[in-house]
Amino acid sequence: MSKLPHIVIFNPDQWRGDVMRHLGNSAAFTPNLDRMAKKDGVSFRNTFCQNTVCTPSRCSFMTGLYPHVNGHRTMFNLLNPNEPNLLKNLKKAGYHVWWGGKNDLLSGQDRHSASYTERFVPPENTSRMWMIDRMNEWRGAPEEDSYYSFYVGKLEKTEGHNHYFDSDWADVQGAISLINKHPPENPLCIYLPLTYPHPPYAVEEPWFSMINRERLPERLPAPEDWSGKPSMLKGIWERQNLSGLSEERWTELRAVYYGMCARVDHQFGLLVSALKKAGIYDDTAIFFFSDHGEFAGDDGIVEKTQNTFEDCLTRVPFVIKPPSWTKTKPGVRDALVELVDFPATVEALTGLEPEHTHFGRSLLPLIAGETDEHRGAVFCEGGRLHSELHCAELMDNGKPFPKESFYWPRISLQNADGPEHTKAAMCRTHEFKYVKRLYEQDELYDLCVDPGELKNVESDPEYASILATLKERLSNWLMETNDHVPLNYDQRDFQF
Repeated sequence: MSKLPHIVIFNPDQWRGDVMRHLGNSAAFTPNLDRMAKKDGVSFRNTFCQNTVCTPSRCSFMTGLYPHVNGHRTMFNLLNPNEPNLLKNLKKAGYHVWWGGKNDLLSGQDRHSASYTERFVPPENTSRMWMIDRMNEWRGAPEEDSYYSFYVGKLEKTEGHNHYFDSDWADVQGAISLINKHPPENPLCIYLPLTYPHPPYAVEEPWFSMINRERLPERLPAPEDWSGKPSMLKGIWERQNLSGLSEERWTELRAVYYGMCARVDHQFGLLVSALKKAGIYDDTAIFFFSDHGEFAGDDGIVEKTQNTFEDCLTRVPFVIKPPSWTKTKPGVRDALVELVDFPATVEALTGLEPEHTHFGRSLLPLIAGETDEHRGAVFCEGGRLHSELHCAELMDNGKPFPKESFYWPRISLQNADGPEHTKAAMCRTHEFKYVKRLYEQDELYDLCVDPGELKNVESDPEYASILATLKERLSNWLMETNDHVPLNYDQRDFQF
């Protein structure tokens, strides 16, 4: 291409796709994202991740490959040096790649990452570790219903700052500082994998009080009848022990989560303002999306799972503002989109040739308003085989997570020998969601009459033909994506 756009990848962690004002949620406070979607960007209402925890999702959207292709199904199986990734390819294409934020993507043995990314190091004492170190001050006793709730509440501002200064603030300010410098000879790629709104649920003013509690959408309660639902969900619900929380306490927890999202939107707005001030906003392609969602009280639980696929976990926000020379019809699109479409869209904008076969599809026709269709179905996957003990996500020392860990309710089930952590895969259309579960009952939901996924109709004979169609669709997807053959040929003849 004659001109390469700058690229900003703004990637908050664990943001539900329904927490945006311009998508109809009046409790959400997201003015900067709303403005972009209305003026010069496109927001994709039905974007779905390919795994519901951090590392597998990131390995997927940075390669355009589904988690099963190269075995990236756990938090401990990251991208290795011999594997492709978008950041490496952008560096080879001439980009200055700057990274500020968490990892959950590249393996610790990938020492070569320093050759293609400038990793920003935030100042000391900017992590959220104090919440862990001092958790007894806010967490409650093990027998209390707040013990596994992740709820902290209002944060005090850091002395000398007008906010609670943590690594997210440091990373965003580091990116702004980079933008404020004279534009480099090479085009910029800024990657900001932030921590918020990942729990613990904690935020400072003004975002703590910014959310109108009365406008929060109705929370999906825990099922009265767990039959037909994944055993992982019921197990987490029992072990988190949150059934004693009043609706008022649930409301406060959810409002803090919304406040965390509002803080991220504000930080996003600061970055956008810096791009405009530097005179490079029009030349920049901006991608805002999360790696996965969050329960935040739905089904009576918090946080996430690794092998269930409720919309609150699988649907994520995705807003794209292309460079000004790209045909764009601003607004909201309803087409089904996957995060694996992210690298394909970057390639289409930059002319970058992929160095491996991947399964993403460019979103530029949707952005231009040339079509309303993209995918007939979207897919997500997770879990493990009983024999895959290395996929149980034990601690680094190979021991189970202690009961004191926030994650014990979920991880203890992932470590167990029962069906809870069964390997599973989702096929979702606009109207239906089918989940194949290896060690327990499959799931089928009629999303038109049951958007909350409360009634599993997998065994209902009235849905037999729909079930058969979705099973075949899932089977075809696995056949089409079960591997990727290297693009280079090996030499067949050799001499000893």
